[in-house]
Amino acid sequence: MSGFEGSYLGANDRISPAAVMECKICWTPYDPAQGDDFRQILPGTAFVDLPGDWCCPNCDAPKNQFMVLSDPGNRMDDQVARLVSDFEDVWHSKMRDVPLSNRALHVEAVGFRLHEGRPLGVLVAPWFMNLVMLPAESEDWSALVSGAKEDIGFPSGDYEFLHNVRPMVGGYKACSLFSPMNDFSSQLQAVEVARAVMLALFDEANRAETDRGAEIRAAREAELAPPPLPDTDPSRRAVITAGLAAD
Repeated sequence: MSGFEGSYLGANDRISPAAVMECKICWTPYDPAQGDDFRQILPGTAFVDLPGDWCCPNCDAPKNQFMVLSDPGNRMDDQVARLVSDFEDVWHSKMRDVPLSNRALHVEAVGFRLHEGRPLGVLVAPWFMNLVMLPAESEDWSALVSGAKEDIGFPSGDYEFLHNVRPMVGGYKACSLFSPMNDFSSQLQAVEVARAVMLALFDEANRAETDRGAEIRAAREAELAPPPLPDTDPSRRAVITAGLAAD
């Protein structure tokens, strides 16, 4: 699976030197192991090290119109793949017949990118949608204490993450966005909301004047209280999506 969706757009921190890229206009690949004879680019030249004026040798499309075809050196791809596989196992072994699961949905990783060296994105599953942070290449989170809480800051505010450890994934941190997932009628709808979350998360315009971490904690405390009247339940989904989820 690719580490990011869409075009390259100069995202040097999201591909490794071994990344094989492909022009999305004419599907011509650039393999760093082969270089580019047409432009006299030597074998072993990474895509990120190509001259700024380099373009597709077949159709002259600029570098920003290239997509990741494969990236064997991208550790994030492997981490995200293991995350998805781990929760697919949970779905098939434990959650498939649980009433709160939405059988119109499946496990999918959405919008993963490197944030301060750590893979960050949204994991969609039939029974939840979480913002998930994975460890950087130099970090070992295997000793995280499951259930421990940590506030992590983003341009839009501070959010409460829970620590967890899974057999295939190892240690990771997750911020709950939706659970259960009954409001979603399709996988496409869930993925669109997940993508909106990733955009809103890094938008300073969504920063509230109040403490976002406190808002999340208050929402969790409210969940433990007796069920409120309809339409009065504090919604975690509005914390990041700023009402997008309601749409």
